[in-house]
Amino acid sequence: MGLVGIRVIVFDVYGTLFDVHSVFQKCDELFPGHGREISSRWREKQLEYSFIRQMIGSYRPFDEMTRDSLRYTCEQLGVNLSAEKERELLLAYLSLSPYEEVAQVLEQLARNSYKLAVLSNGSPSMLYPLIEHTGYNRLLDDVISVDDVKQYKPSPQAYTYGLDRLRCRREEVLFLSSNTWDITGASTSGFRTVWVNRKHGVFDHLGVQPDASISDLRELSGVIKT
Repeated sequence: MGLVGIRVIVFDVYGTLFDVHSVFQKCDELFPGHGREISSRWREKQLEYSFIRQMIGSYRPFDEMTRDSLRYTCEQLGVNLSAEKERELLLAYLSLSPYEEVAQVLEQLARNSYKLAVLSNGSPSMLYPLIEHTGYNRLLDDVISVDDVKQYKPSPQAYTYGLDRLRCRREEVLFLSSNTWDITGASTSGFRTVWVNRKHGVFDHLGVQPDASISDLRELSGVIKT
């Protein structure tokens, strides 16, 4: 039986709507033979920095942490990150490739009168160019950045802020993410959740489970009941 009473569908951005590792091509172009490793370590450090800064109460915008984690990665791998290469790679983050099914699913949900939004750790300077270059801004009712409250997901305050922005009841919201830590945070905050298990992995053992799991967004139609 599908989830009922859903009026608002909220998506995470990085790894859920957009492939963060689509920067691999630019990484490999600038650092031949190192593209995949740079892309992977860059993302890992980006997340690590956000978690550490949240825990120690030292918030910095996500664009700065994206830059700092890139610098760390290149230093760790012993490759020379010039100012020009840094600029090119950071620009690549503003035009990440969306997953192939995203546009079709968003359009279908919009036609079915769902209110659609994203809730992301990304700073506005990263989110708006990314959303606009795909044209998704015409389908989304709101683009919500935690930068407004300086609290990174999975902090409860980040999800509460999203709810306040959407002006709806918690039980009306369905939150989707490919990140298990994000689903854990949203579920703990009282949202109904769907894990987009793109890598066919195993969910974390933290005493919380998503309401449903799907391999990509096309399967969402089998989860929600209109």
